[in-house]
Amino acid sequence: MAVHPSAIIEPGVVIGKGTAIWDNVHIRHSTRIGDECIIGEKAYIAYGVVIGDRVKINAFVYICTGVVIERGVMIAAGTVFTNDRFPRATTPDLRHLHSSDPDEETLPTLVREGATIGANCTIGCNLKIGRFATVGMGSVVTHDVPDFFLVAGSPARQMGYVCACGHPLFPPRQDGFSEVHTEKVCVACETRYEVAGSSVKQLAPTI
Repeated sequence: MAVHPSAIIEPGVVIGKGTAIWDNVHIRHSTRIGDECIIGEKAYIAYGVVIGDRVKINAFVYICTGVVIERGVMIAAGTVFTNDRFPRATTPDLRHLHSSDPDEETLPTLVREGATIGANCTIGCNLKIGRFATVGMGSVVTHDVPDFFLVAGSPARQMGYVCACGHPLFPPRQDGFSEVHTEKVCVACETRYEVAGSSVKQLAPTI
């Protein structure tokens, strides 16, 4: 583990072996970070966040309470997570500041293993980003993203599909998710996939 002297690591944080914390990072209490991760400069990770092994978090990323990030995820620079659909600073009479502690309005987000989130994305709350999915740079994610989907835009919508290696597989049909049990092969690594509706399944290698 390597922690830059300018980083702020609060008590109760668990950091795995081989993880690097860069300059001016702030990690709040009770957060757990796995092995061999990289936390880029000036990133902020709130309390209670769970991060798996071999996760790359680039500079200026904001990860709020309620976020779980599985192993092998990449989060590019400037990405912001959210956890409240109806945020207010005060009570309706403006007399009392709301606490920053989690309450019934705090909603979780799960980023599944192998996913990539591009630079300057905004991630909504109470949703899942699927295994090996890719979110294009500058996107605003407001709905779940299925496994192996490529989404982009504001709000993010499907642009295609991606292989576990990161290369695009093929564009979506113009008439929607009407393909049934269609097999596709990645041109980069020759991994095979089966598409059934909006589901993409990685197939076992042929012998």
